[in-house]
Amino acid sequence: MNDSSWDAPAGSGRGGPHPGSAPAGPAHDRHRAAQTRPMPIVPDVPTGGFQDGHGRGAAHPSGPLFRDETPHEHPQEPMPSPTPPQPPAPPAPRQKKSAGRNLGAAIGVGVGLGAVIIASLYIWAPAFVGVIAIAVVVGLWELTSRLQERKRIKAPLVPLAVGGAAMVVAGYVRGAEGAWVAMALTALAVLVWRMTEPPEGYLKDVTAGVFAAFYVPFLATFVALLLTADDGPERVLTFLILTVVSDTGAYAIGWRFGKHKLAPRISPGKTREGLVGAVTFAMAAGALCMQFMIDDGIWWQGLILGLAVAASATLGDLGESMIKRDLGIKDMGTLLPGHGGIMDRLDSLLPTAPVVWLLLALFVGTG
Repeated sequence: MNDSSWDAPAGSGRGGPHPGSAPAGPAHDRHRAAQTRPMPIVPDVPTGGFQDGHGRGAAHPSGPLFRDETPHEHPQEPMPSPTPPQPPAPPAPRQKKSAGRNLGAAIGVGVGLGAVIIASLYIWAPAFVGVIAIAVVVGLWELTSRLQERKRIKAPLVPLAVGGAAMVVAGYVRGAEGAWVAMALTALAVLVWRMTEPPEGYLKDVTAGVFAAFYVPFLATFVALLLTADDGPERVLTFLILTVVSDTGAYAIGWRFGKHKLAPRISPGKTREGLVGAVTFAMAAGALCMQFMIDDGIWWQGLILGLAVAASATLGDLGESMIKRDLGIKDMGTLLPGHGGIMDRLDSLLPTAPVVWLLLALFVGTG
């Protein structure tokens, strides 16, 4: 059925429009609806559906004719709740300073070494000379091994070990003259021993060998010289106490209060506050030792002795730190748990021995 069958002719009895008025019909209705709002397209209902006044099947609306008759309800997304202000994060707990070593093992090893030293000092003095000789040989082995591993320097160990032990014994038996003679012979033995190998590197090898002979056994000989006095065990014990107290004071004060680096390029762990602690502790211990342990000693002499020991022990520690930095190592060895190697314990003792020997000789003599 086309659109023309929907219109009635003018003047018929079917209630047509008045003359002059716009023709009525679906076309006009559609025109008028277009001017208002769009009519939704509704499909015709099949047979048996709703019919209009003209007997034509009309669609039975099953919902609203216009989209705005029943507004669609769109579920609204919930508004995000405002995030409550977070309290400021608590500051990270301050990490405790670490000693960097196993303190339990270090204390245990230190107590054990101290017991051996005291026993050998007061039971049989020559046994203590043997302890010094053993420490010298082990220290030479550590030093020459690290030189060869890190720098390819072959300082001959055999003449150094034999000459070093002989140097300590000669110092105890023959005094300072015997120590100097043994030092000269050890250096000569190093020069000759190295000649058995190719000449490449000869100069650096013998130079390192002579340095090792001076640095370890010759300086250790002054401990044996301290033992030759009438109050030798007390002098040796004073030397050991002051050195240990100086190191302990530097560690305790530096660890607790240290802020200003003493020599950051050589030993970053050392501080000026630690040096003050070393001086204070060593001077107090020196006054007590000179007053109560050394024959004819006076307390004020102990103050000077403690100051000198703190300075020499610190310089000795820095000196070995310089060597280890040049070699690129942390410790000279691993023989002593919590301490490193023998050389890591001798670093402050070796340069301190001649200082203590000299000052005690000036204050109370060598007898």
